[in-house]
Amino acid sequence: MTSVAATAQPNWFQEKILLGMTGRQYLRSLVTPWNFAAAAIIAVGVPLMIWRFAFGLASVTNLSQTQPWGVWIGFDMMTGIALAAGGFTIGATVELFGLKEFHPIERPAILTGFLGYVMAVIGLILDLGRPWNMVQVMIRNGTHSVLFEVAWCVMCYTTVLSLEFAVPFFEWLGWKRLYTPLRKALLALTVLSVMFSTMHQSALGSLFIIAPGKLHPLWYSPWIWIFFFITAVIAGISMVIVESTLSHQVFAEKFKGQHVDLDKLTIGLGKAGAIVMFAYFFLRLQGVVDGHAFGYVKGFYGAWWLLEMVGLVLLPAFLYAYGARNRNARVVRIGGILGVIMIVFNRLTVSLIAYNWDQPVRYVPSWQEIWVSITLVTVGVLLFRWIVNRMPVLTPPADAPAH
Repeated sequence: MTSVAATAQPNWFQEKILLGMTGRQYLRSLVTPWNFAAAAIIAVGVPLMIWRFAFGLASVTNLSQTQPWGVWIGFDMMTGIALAAGGFTIGATVELFGLKEFHPIERPAILTGFLGYVMAVIGLILDLGRPWNMVQVMIRNGTHSVLFEVAWCVMCYTTVLSLEFAVPFFEWLGWKRLYTPLRKALLALTVLSVMFSTMHQSALGSLFIIAPGKLHPLWYSPWIWIFFFITAVIAGISMVIVESTLSHQVFAEKFKGQHVDLDKLTIGLGKAGAIVMFAYFFLRLQGVVDGHAFGYVKGFYGAWWLLEMVGLVLLPAFLYAYGARNRNARVVRIGGILGVIMIVFNRLTVSLIAYNWDQPVRYVPSWQEIWVSITLVTVGVLLFRWIVNRMPVLTPPADAPAH
């Protein structure tokens, strides 16, 4: 493949040379408190992953026959995939609905989604007792299985995300012969991303439909698959608000000379977030009414449910609405933070806390499980930073529409 030298941007090492930075100075610049903490986390986390594959799940987890899945499924998989939903949410907003003003945050959202899915897949592989049997899903007919649908849709959507991410990647390399057709195919890729995301985000909720006796009545509903899809949309909106805010602060140099009104984009996302949040709140209430479960609003689980519904659903919904109505981006960002917390809270509640709620022996994750999850998040953040610092993710492409 022939590279286009004239359009290629300098790579990271060339940039350091242009800045007059020697190899020793560059290595010294890497010695920061954040890099030191990240290195320490990874130095412990990677050996734990190796140990898990060498000696089995029992050597590092507290999983059992009663609780066959734990924090690696509840957080790494279910939460991670929901928080990565910004890729299809913003992609559909820009490419399908034609709201081109959100174009500046499309690529960061796609990158966040791609890295989120990669880390979620790694977490899933760690959780499987015999991960090498994953190839069976590609050669056997399991169309009656919800997990079969989840596996296929996750594989397909991760592939689509990799192709969407390849657009800025090939632009960075200057490979115009690959960049141009992929850029033209972005609309078709967005359609596929919406289709696959809709299927597997809702299918994750369908896993709990077949376990009505195991999930607490305040969270169980025959419509839980719809709840999972709606919360994925909420997660996508909230995560993009938080991620774009942090990116514009951490990578401020990337935005010099650009005319990106982040507050305006944030307020626009707040309008959508308010609508979806309020819809989700009333649908959840309807689910409790249909399940005749209001009698369970007492004790620990009743307080836990009220904390989620009032503090993490209704409150951010009002913050989104108030911020959007009064054009106050700061209030919308607070709602975005609460929206992200709500997704983590909901997914961990459904998969761990409210699951097997009446069992005498409760599952508590081991420190190794928690450490591995933190390691995956750390690796994802490091990869995001490395890519954004080198590739045209925060900078608009040459053919981007002007605002």
